[in-house]
Amino acid sequence: MRNRILALAALAAAIGSPLAAQAQSGTVGRAPVVVDSGPTIPVEQRPAFRDYVVEQRVPAFRIPDRVVVGATLPESGVTYYDVPQRFGATTYRYTVVNGETVLVEPRSRRIVEVMD
Repeated sequence: MRNRILALAALAAAIGSPLAAQAQSGTVGRAPVVVDSGPTIPVEQRPAFRDYVVEQRVPAFRIPDRVVVGATLPESGVTYYDVPQRFGATTYRYTVVNGETVLVEPRSRRIVEVMD
């Protein structure tokens, strides 16, 4: 009887582990993860940054998903550009997706900010 209880406890732990890991990761189903964006482009410099992006004639990419903070961009087909130091967000890259300029964390390709 005791062996049966231990076996059931081990089975319950094995089944529950992936669920606990998912709960800790901050994701539920396909909902995007909210990313702590840290320092981004200051509000007063955003109009100048938008003008800069237009001047650079960065090609826009289309993706089927919504462009939201926390979404991960595709591994291929999107080009990322350095943010000039004068705008302050030098740890991020930018690109234009579905007509919107976004700041992206380069290693994970997660959107940290959608520029308005």
